[in-house]
Amino acid sequence: MADASPRLGGCNRTKATLTTAQNSLVAHLPHAERQRLLSLCEPVHLVLSEVLLVQGTPSLYAYFPVDGFISLLQQIEAHLPLEVGMVGREGMLGVQLALGVATSPLLAVVQGAGSAWRVEQSAFQHELRQSPALQQSLNRYIYVLMAQLASSASCLRFHLIDARLARWLLMSQDRAHSDAFHVTHEFLAHMLGVRRVGVTVAAGNLQRNGLIEYHRGELKVLDRSGLEAAACSCYGRDKEIYRTSMH
Repeated sequence: MADASPRLGGCNRTKATLTTAQNSLVAHLPHAERQRLLSLCEPVHLVLSEVLLVQGTPSLYAYFPVDGFISLLQQIEAHLPLEVGMVGREGMLGVQLALGVATSPLLAVVQGAGSAWRVEQSAFQHELRQSPALQQSLNRYIYVLMAQLASSASCLRFHLIDARLARWLLMSQDRAHSDAFHVTHEFLAHMLGVRRVGVTVAAGNLQRNGLIEYHRGELKVLDRSGLEAAACSCYGRDKEIYRTSMH
């Protein structure tokens, strides 16, 4: 896994892709409220492995990813962080701010580099008070995120590594908006909370079944429908909760 210490300087600013791609929460706001929120935001580039939120410390910003995505990690004592959720274009990082709580309950690390909208926490909370549509949308998204966190906990306890790996790859593909991305066995082992050898065996099984192609950290999804069939039921349930709650 990449270094989990914050990088100096924060995110690098960029205007790339923000004119053509959009965050779903922002895109579904009424026009006037959407424009008002975006006027408070700045475009930033999410750098791979960058720490955006530190567990137990105040959140200075809220992030609306556009084409990057972020791992939500639980860190306990001296153990390596364990992934419990993901945030991509469908959601927002820093939802606790919508509840009036500044302290982040989780560690947030960029898993897929890309662009995002960033808004300072006091400006965000002021806009939240002015925008009923934004508040309603975030209330629904908080419910979706709660369901995702609960699903991750039960998935870790009850499902086999092969099925969990398939779910993780599908979740990553959904947010990367690409069939190919860079990921190492070591990183996957940390994200799934298993030994590296377990990930190696599981990835080998998926590759032998023609579902993925993996070589030197470069992974490509070859058979999306086959990967969905191999994944645990948590993936489909999470998608259905998002569909029924957010639309």
